[in-house]
Amino acid sequence: MTWRVGSDIGGTFTDIAYIDADGLLHTSKVPSTPGRYGRGVIDGLERLVRQQELSFGSMDEMVHGCTIATNAILEGKGAKTALVTTEGFRDVLELRRIRVPRLYEPLYVKPAPLSPRNLRFEVRERLDGNGNVVTPLQEEDVYAVAERIRAENVEAVSVCFLHSYANAEHERRAGEILRDQLPELYVSLSIDILPEIREYERVSTTVINAYVGPTVSQYVKDMTDDLRAADCPAKITMMQSSGGTVGAASVLEKPAQIVECGPAAGVVGAAYLCDTLGIDSAITFDMGGTTAKGSLIENGELIYADSYEVGASVSAAGTIAGGAGYALKLPVIDISEVGAGGGSIVRIDRAGSIKVGPDSAGAVPGPACYGAGGVEPTITDANVVLGYVSQTALAGGTVPIDAKLSHDAVGNTVAEPMGLPLPEAAYGIHLVANATMVRAIKGVTTYRGRDPRDFSIFAFGGNGGVHGAGIARSLEIRRVIVPPAAGVFSAVGLLVAKQSVTLSAAFSGALGDVSVEGANACFDRLRGDAERLLELSDRAPAYRLEAEMRYVGQAFELTIPLEADDFSDTVKARLRPRFDAEHERRFGHSFDEMNEVEFVALTVRASDPKSRAPQKLAVPAAAQERFERDAYFGLEFGVMSAPVIGRGDLSNDPSKGPWIIEEFEGTTVVPPDARVHRDAADNIVIDLEY
Repeated sequence: MTWRVGSDIGGTFTDIAYIDADGLLHTSKVPSTPGRYGRGVIDGLERLVRQQELSFGSMDEMVHGCTIATNAILEGKGAKTALVTTEGFRDVLELRRIRVPRLYEPLYVKPAPLSPRNLRFEVRERLDGNGNVVTPLQEEDVYAVAERIRAENVEAVSVCFLHSYANAEHERRAGEILRDQLPELYVSLSIDILPEIREYERVSTTVINAYVGPTVSQYVKDMTDDLRAADCPAKITMMQSSGGTVGAASVLEKPAQIVECGPAAGVVGAAYLCDTLGIDSAITFDMGGTTAKGSLIENGELIYADSYEVGASVSAAGTIAGGAGYALKLPVIDISEVGAGGGSIVRIDRAGSIKVGPDSAGAVPGPACYGAGGVEPTITDANVVLGYVSQTALAGGTVPIDAKLSHDAVGNTVAEPMGLPLPEAAYGIHLVANATMVRAIKGVTTYRGRDPRDFSIFAFGGNGGVHGAGIARSLEIRRVIVPPAAGVFSAVGLLVAKQSVTLSAAFSGALGDVSVEGANACFDRLRGDAERLLELSDRAPAYRLEAEMRYVGQAFELTIPLEADDFSDTVKARLRPRFDAEHERRFGHSFDEMNEVEFVALTVRASDPKSRAPQKLAVPAAAQERFERDAYFGLEFGVMSAPVIGRGDLSNDPSKGPWIIEEFEGTTVVPPDARVHRDAADNIVIDLEY
């Protein structure tokens, strides 16, 4: 019998999930292994194989998610990258957009470009906006640039010519020359990465692809080698930022598509649960060891970002709140991410206030309580002091905990300098962490015209259950749902995700003047490319057609689904009122018929219509010794004795907190002013009182 597994590598833990033939979910959670992350995957798989009496030789697929591309950007450890562009456009990457993330900070400094100015080269060539040749490509310039790149010991090259989306000839030829002259380098062409208008976004996305390309390529190679060394023949498929899976070979061609693949997997898992539970809309809150992420599921659909920025203190859609990161205009689930996780380091800033993150202790050395050499307090250490998490071990005993080290770290760094009792200092850290993470939720709700009070929260990740109720309280949300195997839920999401690809192409013109035949021809080309990439031998893909639209003169667009199999005059008539309605909801206003609407690009989302997700997800019952532990719940409640139980010990009838629910994958904290029960699908449901 063959089997498949989901593996998700985070900054602190590596999570493994496997669903057996009976629909039972089995998991494994081990510390991540920086330097050779594949080793952590093998460690987790070996643990699972032993427990479930499986065989490496019969594993046929590993669906994988990771943070390798994101971390390369955040830590500035990507490839040394050159940019080759049209003469006169060398500084597009540096000029960016006239937008800053903090309005009242005139001395704000933009992040350094991923390709520094001395590695940005110009060549003589020029196309007009329709793709007509103004200046032919001077090939001798490209050969000369190749020699300069070789002398600079560059590892990757990005090529982005003006208006190449309208005519690929110049950029293709430059790519051929560079690959011939520099065969050892990773070369990215904008026409392969983002063949759309917007010069800065196209350059930035192409540079990001080149910047992470060698790192991702080496990572996938090492992962494959580690699997083969363990006598595992499984093919590797990977999650994309869009929420669909694709073969590893496709990822190597466009590695920028996996920048947010780890967080995307959790959102996909939450969407699956929403569908099985009959929940129409929900907020997802995913708190791991390094970051916290928020996303939105609305009307049963994932929400996609029209623009996205990575590498900032908050990675998020950038239409309203942006300017702090690097533009990434690829299909991305709208996920807002902040540097606050269990391993986030806590300090006192120059103003004497508590500061959480964004830097993290990670897996090595980890929080102080791990006893692995970390001395700075983290959010996890604060939660140990508060009594929220185990005082002896995490992840089923794989990570021993020394509570005294947490007390010492929080006491020396926060409590004593601030003159606070230890529990109050730890609770202050907890609240500051919550306030930081609320920004992630607002990034996908308030900033997009949605009221978070209209939604419930799905809380998951290793620390989601610990902070979920506090986050909900801050936003006046009434219900928190903690799904089964919440601590490894992104790995679960990998197993229920569909194979899919998203492709787009520039297509401009006023809505009233758009040719039905021209639009359908563009959609047909995109469908053909998508079908080739999916390689579904025995069935046709399911397609979702979309148009990127804007009012004439606007500098950004909104994505509007066609809700039809082809473009037609009927579809054209429906698009204008639907665009106006979405603009009204997003920005609080729309324009009348005097303001014309235009197309910018067309998009095809193609997916495997066959679902591999189980009808119902069940978790094997686990024995949990019941006991009580003192926990501190702030000045209002003080120290209270909280029963510590397992998920299976929860009743179907609501009971008043406090409760602490400990499981192999994570912990859920139910505060005193809340009620909790377990529903028929084994979810922990927390209802807050107001």
